[in-house]
Amino acid sequence: MKRRDFLKAVSAGVIGWGISPRQVLSDMAKISVATHRKNYDNYIRDYLYKMRNFDRHQKGDVYVNREDFRILNSSVKRLKRLQHTVGHGNFHLLNFDDALKIARNYSRVGRFTRGELDFLEKIFHEDAALYGFMGKKTIKNITHNVKCNATVKVPFTGNYLYNGHPFETYRRITKIVGNKVIMTSGVRSVIKQFQLFLNKAFKSSGNLSLASRSLAPPGYSFHGIGDFDVGQVGFGIANFTERFVTTEVYRRLEALGYLTLRYPQDNHLGVRYEPWHIKVTSLV
Repeated sequence: MKRRDFLKAVSAGVIGWGISPRQVLSDMAKISVATHRKNYDNYIRDYLYKMRNFDRHQKGDVYVNREDFRILNSSVKRLKRLQHTVGHGNFHLLNFDDALKIARNYSRVGRFTRGELDFLEKIFHEDAALYGFMGKKTIKNITHNVKCNATVKVPFTGNYLYNGHPFETYRRITKIVGNKVIMTSGVRSVIKQFQLFLNKAFKSSGNLSLASRSLAPPGYSFHGIGDFDVGQVGFGIANFTERFVTTEVYRRLEALGYLTLRYPQDNHLGVRYEPWHIKVTSLV
């Protein structure tokens, strides 16, 4: 059995973060609508509190263990060196196998260790529901390749969009809304999603649950298959906060019907409210 296949099979069992899927399903059953209404109402209240305070450590959050935190640290640093080496824009399209090859060939990046590779594959193949992310998996293969000739670089953004419906959607938005709107995040390869998700987890002391409330785990992001984020020019980092709803760009997008949100207010996917996320694809 190939190493990747072995890890994928094992991750369906009891390894990972010390919690078995069977245990999780058992716990979920205890919180079903069929249970006492008070218990269910308490669950919903606690869940909504957790989502509205997504960037705080919460009771029941799942963390990597001490050994994996050390590997998380080294993986994040290596991914940052890799991004610096290939360039920010190119990193959005970089696939897993090419990332490993470049790391081997450039001493300033350094070869991924066996421990790091095992950790990355465990993160990818583990069911993210184990730490609270209930969204659908959009990419099944860690070596998924973004075909560069199927993407278009969006001027003045450093980002790419898939040709066809995603790019045409953005063009229509810019034509109608004008130069106040800008794309803030487009296509993200698996390796780019690794960098974003693991960096958030590292900064959160290894809290996978907290990280997944803001960023989809690798393999779960709709940015990998078509969705993109927009913001208002000059609004900076606030474009990724609920303050975005106060902008003229948001109001116009809402009025035009472009904000069929992937992650609406109080969704039940374990993800914070994302009013800036343009839902393009209906795949999976």
